[in-house]
Amino acid sequence: MGTPEFSVPVLEALVDAGHEVVCAYCQPPRPAGRGKKDRPTPVHLRAQALGIPVRHPVSVKTPEALAEFAALDVDIAVVVAYGLILPQAILDAPKRGCLNIHASLLPRWRGAAPIHRAIMAGDAETGVCIMQMEAGLDTGPVLLREAVTIGAEETTGQLHDRLSALGAGAIVRTLEQLDGLEPEVQPEDGVRYAAKIDKAEARIDWSLPAVEVDRSIRGLSPFPGAWTEWNGARLKVLASRVEDGVGPPGTVLDDALLVACGSGAVRLTRLQRAGKGAQDASEFQRGAAIAAKERL
Repeated sequence: MGTPEFSVPVLEALVDAGHEVVCAYCQPPRPAGRGKKDRPTPVHLRAQALGIPVRHPVSVKTPEALAEFAALDVDIAVVVAYGLILPQAILDAPKRGCLNIHASLLPRWRGAAPIHRAIMAGDAETGVCIMQMEAGLDTGPVLLREAVTIGAEETTGQLHDRLSALGAGAIVRTLEQLDGLEPEVQPEDGVRYAAKIDKAEARIDWSLPAVEVDRSIRGLSPFPGAWTEWNGARLKVLASRVEDGVGPPGTVLDDALLVACGSGAVRLTRLQRAGKGAQDASEFQRGAAIAAKERL
């Protein structure tokens, strides 16, 4: 049970490990692209290519959906970024329950946006947890956890891909060792909630310290993308690093996109103008050329 690109390596790993995947559940196709035609989700497309039946109910809480799920008579449901709340009847239907792959080191960053929030908070590490699902939001006991260090210049997009691969390996190991794993009840201390990203958070506040500006830029990349204004137009900033620099906040300090913050400065290393593709800073400067002393 999964929907976005993050979930695809998990589906592939289960198939490669020899498990019989009897059905893939995902969110329904939704309008996308210029033509606004219904577009199947990444899991939908990959499952079809693998010859796996696909179901995409709008809700899994209807009597029909519950009956169809129960009729599958599965041993385990693997859930990763599915996007729908599972009712107790679904959690109880598989013989060995539902296992969730969550992209944080629980109990830190329960909720919708754990990868973004870990980078935005300046966490030194994160990881994945394989959790036995229960009715609460990411509250179930943890069967297996894998930690990774967050790189100094790593973006959410880059960390997303690493954690997706890590989760795929972790769920295969969990299923291999399932009878010997001791569920670890999550402690009450250290609980933090990863609230869904609000687009209002994406505007860069240059008055903040450089370390916070940098975390925000990297944590919001590639989506929704931290942004600032330049020449009256919106400019997305997709990658950065902290450097030394002093000046009024938002002032460009050199010809290579070093921008002053409330304290310190950030070097902008990847940008995107409205209607254009993303560019590394050197390429961007050959075309747009934001000059020293300009203000963002």
